[in-house]
Formats: sequence, structure tokens, C-alpha cells
Amino acid sequence: MNKFYMIGRDKSRTSWKVLKIDRLETAELNITEDSMMYSEIECCDLLRRIHEGTMSTGGLKFVTTCYGIIGFIKFLEPYYMLLITNRRKIGTICGHATYTITKSEMIPVPHPSVRSKMAYSKDENRYKKLLCSLDLRKDFFFSYSYHVMRSLQKNLSENNTAGHKLYETMFVWNEFLTREIRNNLQNSTWTIALVHGFFKQVHLHAQILGES
Repeated sequence: MNKFYMIGRDKSRTSWKVLKIDRLETAELNITEDSMMYSEIECCDLLRRIHEGTMSTGGLKFVTTCYGIIGFIKFLEPYYMLLITNRRKIGTICGHATYTITKSEMIPVPHPSVRSKMAYSKDENRYKKLLCSLDLRKDFFFSYSYHVMRSLQKNLSENNTAGHKLYETMFVWNEFLTREIRNNLQNSTWTIALVHGFFKQVHLHAQILGES
């Protein structure tokens, strides 16, 4: 398959978007976002037509379900796409759900047919192992609707900051990993801003006593 097709939708399943990632380019990251906003039926019809049009090369094949892009990274040759493939809700901030990662996946972007020997070299594998040794399930959290990288005061006073600009802070762990796709698309719709730190929420039960 010459491209990865990533399908995104809103919570109500009324708006669907398509992200296309070129798999024939090894030197650069070539990502385009379909400008169309699809309904579920329209999106399914689009994928059906793509599948039928690529049957000579095997058609579309399901890869994984994901909950956001952590970023893209390149060591010696191929780019790798880092995805959140499972998550767990750990609390709420001002009514906004906050999550932690329970499973992630690293997927090579270039098709095997265009990768050189460098992609399978000892050095490349060593760098991959170093990245995989980082446990993203510990002390990382994120929210789709609340800017966890900013203080409560800033979130209450500034509501018009562009999404991709929110990453430009020392508190977003994956700012560099997402920089290329954000600059390319000029939005942060597909990426997740991860904050590294401690998050714990406890429900308190209080009693109010008074004298008559």
C-alpha cells in the first residue's frame, strides 16, 4: 500500500476527516489532510472506493485503532509513527476528562519495498530499542479538551490560542515529535500534547456540622 489512511471522527460520529501519509518517501515526511468533512456514510464510501482502486496491490488493510498521534521520529533512515492505541481515564479537570496511556505502538512509515539496508542496521535497531525502553504508561497524561500544559489562570484568561501554538512550551513532552506534522498541517487536530508529571485525583467526602 502506497499510503496510510488515518480516519478521525468527533465524539458524536457526525464529522469524519481523512489524513494521508505517503509510504513511498524515505527522506521526508509527506502528510496531507483531506480538506473535506465527511459523514460516516461518505467516509465509508470513500474507503470502499480506495480499496477497490488498490486491489491490484492488495487493497486497504486495517492496521490499528488509535486515540491520537504522539509524534513522528526518524533515526538513520525511516520515519516511525508513534500512536496511542489504548488509554484510561484518570480524572477530570474543570469537567474535562484527563487520560493516561495504557498502550502505544511504533509503526514504520515507509513501505518495506523502499527501505534500504540502513533501516535494518544494528544502529537503527539500537535506537529503536532505546525509544521503546521509555515506558509511556508511567507519569504521562493528556486531555482532548483541556490545556493541561498551561496553568488554570491562563486557561481561564486566554481561550483563543491556536491549537498548534499550545505545544510551544517546556511542559509538552512531545513538542519536538509533533512539530513536523503540526507545521505541515498548521493544526494539532491529529496529535496529542503529552505532559510528563504526577497526576492523582481523589474524591473527598465532607460533612458540614452546625449548631442550632
